[in-house]
Amino acid sequence: MGKVIVIGGGAAGMMAAVQAGARGHKVLLLEKNEKLGKKIYITGKGRCNLTNDCEIEDLFRNVLRGSKFLYSAFYSFSNGQTIDFFESHGLPTKTERGGRIFPESDHSSDVIRTLQTALQKAGVEVSLHTQVQELLTGQGGQITGVRLSGGAVISADAVIVATGGCSYASTGSTGDGYQFARQVGHSVTKLRPSLVPFETAEPWVKELQGLSLRNVTVRIRKEKKVLYEEFGEMLFTHFGVSGPLMLSASSMVNDYAEKMPLSMEIDLKPALTLEQLDKRILRDFEENRNRQFKNGVQKLFPGKLLPVIVSLSGIPPEKKINEITKEERQNFAELIKAFPVALTGFRDFNEAIITRGGVALKEINPSTMESKLVKGLYFAGEVLDLDALTGGFNLQIAWSTGYLAGSSVQ
Repeated sequence: MGKVIVIGGGAAGMMAAVQAGARGHKVLLLEKNEKLGKKIYITGKGRCNLTNDCEIEDLFRNVLRGSKFLYSAFYSFSNGQTIDFFESHGLPTKTERGGRIFPESDHSSDVIRTLQTALQKAGVEVSLHTQVQELLTGQGGQITGVRLSGGAVISADAVIVATGGCSYASTGSTGDGYQFARQVGHSVTKLRPSLVPFETAEPWVKELQGLSLRNVTVRIRKEKKVLYEEFGEMLFTHFGVSGPLMLSASSMVNDYAEKMPLSMEIDLKPALTLEQLDKRILRDFEENRNRQFKNGVQKLFPGKLLPVIVSLSGIPPEKKINEITKEERQNFAELIKAFPVALTGFRDFNEAIITRGGVALKEINPSTMESKLVKGLYFAGEVLDLDALTGGFNLQIAWSTGYLAGSSVQ
């Protein structure tokens, strides 16, 4: 059995170390932070959305880039096996809306604790506060070990790079793995923040800060082309828009990062047709005939949204409702069905849940996660050019690729 070094103590790294250790290898896990799993700790708003309890075909459907590459990984360690792994290691789980799996306790710290117990059981040695500077290779292009930032050399028969991406740099994801990959001849695809909020052009967005809109439909276009259309929940912030709908949208329209702005329409009443909505407005108008417009449509919207939408309607706020024309009313209905927002750009990596781009998949063996260029070198997790939608799918990529890498080391 060989000596294995795993660089990175996140989801993929810990899973890889557990599997390599369980197969009898002598495993050393190197983590530059003061503790393991810093990014796990903040995922799912501190609850950790472990995976998704969907059919395996749906796993592939929710991967935006690299789904074919993940065939062996997902079938070697599926979402069902992920749930079984945590349950069998003493962490009860529960299923929530959309098949999202969380620890029953709602504490991501319990996920980390469970993985630490598994590491101990597998005999993995953990070295914290340990920064790797470079990968070392021998004359035959075989990995021989790593050099630490202090200059010390640690030899190994195999090295697994699981350093994460560039997102949430405060957790230690500062792109080290891309540097290591390039050092030994790997190419890295263009890196962009993904599952990330948008910035918007409209000055009134700040007035809506903190407003969450549920059960709305969002449509994003570039000129006439519809890039994204989905129903769900979104949030206004001091800089623009966020929330589940917008984070997913950012992944779908990432290719247009250099082609901003994009036009977005929010259907505030997707359950009603335009005709039905007009009848509903007419009913409200009848009840409030003698009131001012700004005071007669309060039932239709959350309080924060009311002054903004009244302003955008073009109808004078003080105008009596019984003086509003049919054309004005119909234009108002159309505004409600297509509330316009201009998306001007993405927020940066510090606010991105994941990184789009990474070590080029064509240079990695999908059956083992081993480099095709350097024998004994493996990659797992977000450092690879893989990304998926929200809902536990990105963590499943980490568990599956980590499992496969750790199981494959010779």
